[in-house]
Amino acid sequence: MFGQNPEPPNDLRSFSRRALLLGITQTGLFSALGARLYQLQVTEHNRYTLLADENRISVEVLSAPRGRILDRFEQVLAANADGYRITIVPSLAGKLDVVLQRLSRFIPITEVERARLVHRARRQSPNLPLIIAQDLTWEALAEINLHAPSLPGVRTERAGRRQYFNGDWMGHIVGYVGAVERQAMDDDPVLRLPWMRVGKTGVEGGMERLLRGTRGSVTSEIDARGHILRHLDRVEPKPGPDLTLTVDVVLQAKVLERLQNFRRAAAVVMDVQSGGVLAMASIPTYDPSTILDNTDPKAWAQLQAAIDDPLINRATRGLYPPGSTFKIITGLAALEAGTITLKEKLECSGAYTFFDQTYRCWKRSGHDACDFHKAMRESCDCYFYEAARRTGMDAIALMARKLGLGQIFDAGIAQQKSGLIPDPDWKRGRFGRPWLGGETILAGIGQGYVSTTPLQLAVMTCRVASGLAVNPQLVLAQTSPRLQRAQPLSVSAQNLAALRKALIAVVHETGGTGQRAQPEDGDYQIAGKTGTSQVGRASSEMAQSDLAWDMRDHSLFICYAPADTPKYAVAVVIEHGGGGGATAAPIARDIIAMTLDRDPIGRATRDGLGGGSPTEPAGRG
Repeated sequence: MFGQNPEPPNDLRSFSRRALLLGITQTGLFSALGARLYQLQVTEHNRYTLLADENRISVEVLSAPRGRILDRFEQVLAANADGYRITIVPSLAGKLDVVLQRLSRFIPITEVERARLVHRARRQSPNLPLIIAQDLTWEALAEINLHAPSLPGVRTERAGRRQYFNGDWMGHIVGYVGAVERQAMDDDPVLRLPWMRVGKTGVEGGMERLLRGTRGSVTSEIDARGHILRHLDRVEPKPGPDLTLTVDVVLQAKVLERLQNFRRAAAVVMDVQSGGVLAMASIPTYDPSTILDNTDPKAWAQLQAAIDDPLINRATRGLYPPGSTFKIITGLAALEAGTITLKEKLECSGAYTFFDQTYRCWKRSGHDACDFHKAMRESCDCYFYEAARRTGMDAIALMARKLGLGQIFDAGIAQQKSGLIPDPDWKRGRFGRPWLGGETILAGIGQGYVSTTPLQLAVMTCRVASGLAVNPQLVLAQTSPRLQRAQPLSVSAQNLAALRKALIAVVHETGGTGQRAQPEDGDYQIAGKTGTSQVGRASSEMAQSDLAWDMRDHSLFICYAPADTPKYAVAVVIEHGGGGGATAAPIARDIIAMTLDRDPIGRATRDGLGGGSPTEPAGRG
């Protein structure tokens, strides 16, 4: 009809709808693209800039020279010997195998070694260096430097190698360094460097983080293939500080000489007031220089296979029943708890019965009536059986820990053992069984579950002598060469005085079990306590001479001197040495004498420790 618009054809309407949908879709896509670009370039700009920088910038870690270790008179015990090594950076070498083949004309590199290096380079960062050779001669180093243009990526570097002095005397104290274990490599990036060595034992291990120093770094710009384009920044590493020990190397040698006739033994000498360890001897010894980096595989294998375990520092890792030296703990705990008094007398017939169990005294005929003084002097087992029963294991354990047993000390030396001071809670947690009264009786004389180290026994002796909560120290503080005075023990002064008087009687009165510790010249008195710890039932039923060596009793003696003004404390343990009064006491006497003769804490050095040459004996102090 005229006057009406004709409707568009169907195909035209369909085209218009498709065009509209296409336009909407394109608009949506361009909007999403724009939003994504805005997010990348504006919102997350900082993040992607950082990622780009990480791809463009490489940081190489630099190791610091390791600090030296000195004795108290500044004799060097561990230092770094100069040496040279060759490394190669795969990212700079280009064709690594070709460069290694050229390098083999100057130093021996087998085909197997080349293949190993190429394989390793593929598994690590291309900027991380690989060690080719160490301990180069000057001639080999000069020849390689002469041909440097044809050896891309090859570096010749100065490399400090750890060196030990007086190793036979100081090996257990100083310790040694070795390769980094795989699980420790994430602790510090510098530990991933192939030449890094860390302390494994002794002071090397205990003071590792300080001796290692502070790492440095080189920041470089690299291309897409990992090749270094230029260096952007360099931070020099800070060498580890020198550590001065409290130990006197000359006294250490004398103590070891006194112990040399025994198969296994340990002795510790400490400054009573400060806790400074002046000597820490363990037999048998070893020299860390012979096993450093497995330079002598045969020597390392022999040490590991040795039946007497020379690598173990028995002063800190040897665990021994303390025997009658533990009567100091039991007696003091009973006095403090009020379960015995100084004047009360307990009868000893040679045997003590608890329910249906009989416990023998070491003196089969008995000690008759004993008060505290006599019981300590003559080491009467029956007296301390009863004292332990009355007092209880909880109170005894508390006193043992108060005097330094059952713990590891922050003394600057690695691989200590804590020993064991048992109590009812420990047994319930360990075995799921209740504590028995008979176990308290055995613990009261230092047997049963109780175990200690010679270092702990020396600490106990220092605390009894000084009345202070002394802790052992092997390293002098960097800021002050003098060790800090410890806090007083929370123990009755009257009870401590009675104990000290009894310990003097052990050595100097008739009937004392430690009379063989009496000084030969009589210029001073020694206060001490014997200990004989059984290793099996047979050792209490047979003569020691009839037993195999490893079934004999351990011999112990602890002491301090001069008794009236305590200065030095000594703990001696002779494995399977028999009676403490017969074997360990004379050794402790000699160690006390040589310590007083040398008087290491009375000698001055330029840092305020005391005067005189460390090789010249001083008069007795």
